[in-house]
Amino acid sequence: MKLSAMIFAVLATATSANASELIDITVDISEQEMFVQTPDGQVLWTVSTGKEGHDTPVGEFRVQRMYKEHYSRKYDNAPMPHSIFFKDGYAIHGTWDVENLGMPASRGCVRLDPVSAGLLFRTVEYYGMENTVIRVVP
Repeated sequence: MKLSAMIFAVLATATSANASELIDITVDISEQEMFVQTPDGQVLWTVSTGKEGHDTPVGEFRVQRMYKEHYSRKYDNAPMPHSIFFKDGYAIHGTWDVENLGMPASRGCVRLDPVSAGLLFRTVEYYGMENTVIRVVP
């Protein structure tokens, strides 16, 4: 079973979250990968981070806000489905530009394929923004 399918299956059958449980999201810029660890499993996804001149912020962050549907005010109303904002205007979100996943192609956000972005969004909703840590490493 694919790990993303496993996370979906876990979410579909889970009944309650313990407030002490954390979601650990690690974005590795050099590998263009995101590793997500939850109390119920883990998954590794290919991402796209900031292209030259548009760095993705590095550090440890908490979720600031989330929007199922969001459009960038800064970049011509570009769609940002399942946005999880972690620093100012930077977010993890879905993209339809899936052919560029695995290489730097964004203006600083962390892009995921739309299905994975939806799964991650629902996972963070389930466990809580306050129980989620996002680490971005060079």
